[in-house]
Amino acid sequence: MRQPVFRFAPSPNGRLHLGHAYSALLNADLARQARGRLLVRIEDIDQQRCTPDNIQNALADLHWLGLEFEEPVLRQSSRQAAYWEAIAKLLDRNLLYVCTCTRQQLAQHDHIRLPVPQDPEGQPVYPGTCRRTAHPFARSSALRLRMDKAVAMAEHILGTPVAWREKGSHQAADPRTWGDVIIARKNIGTSYHLSVVVDDAFQGVTHVVRGEDLLHATAIHRLLQVLLGLPEPDYHHHRLLRHGTGRKLSKSMSDESLAELRGRGITPEQIRAQLGFA
Repeated sequence: MRQPVFRFAPSPNGRLHLGHAYSALLNADLARQARGRLLVRIEDIDQQRCTPDNIQNALADLHWLGLEFEEPVLRQSSRQAAYWEAIAKLLDRNLLYVCTCTRQQLAQHDHIRLPVPQDPEGQPVYPGTCRRTAHPFARSSALRLRMDKAVAMAEHILGTPVAWREKGSHQAADPRTWGDVIIARKNIGTSYHLSVVVDDAFQGVTHVVRGEDLLHATAIHRLLQVLLGLPEPDYHHHRLLRHGTGRKLSKSMSDESLAELRGRGITPEQIRAQLGFA
């Protein structure tokens, strides 16, 4: 029987906070219970925001918490060749198309189409402007997934509707609600959705434990796994830590970081106890 593999995969575009600590400690705790391995992966495809200082600070915070994980740590910024290999497979099946739309153009389009269809995260669904336009392809291009065709192909491969395993039980997936999602961002050459499934497969991850804010995105991830012939992990979407106002903790909202807590004299033991890992 294969040894279970868990991973904690932060995007170091700011300092880690208690929400990150909870997810990291939960992964570590579940890995220990399963006698499995714990990996840390740095999701730094956005090089402008994920600075070297942020990466070093994130790893320092995890070591300070007492997290024991395998090294060296994989960085997504070193994996572009693997992402292009996956993109090539999707292009060969005519599942991707070049999109030249700007955010301003999409906002103007949404202003005139009412009501505006929304994806599971409440964002406007892409209207398909570039779907029938043969824009020239370049590696700097933004690429979108032909969702209807992709789902039909995946269902043909599976012989059943797309679904994923959530804590051992099958969860129905409806990727179509996302519309034609971005698979490769302009000038970045990949996306969160593509990179995460390619790297989970590369690292042999068997259990993906992450926040419930990514629950709906799992429909996209499972779809890509089927299309690319990648193994299916077991998913576990945990609760989010929230601010007193009810919103989730966020780096962008300047919620108190682990470094700031450390500066106030808070110990790793106190944080573990506060988060239920005493």
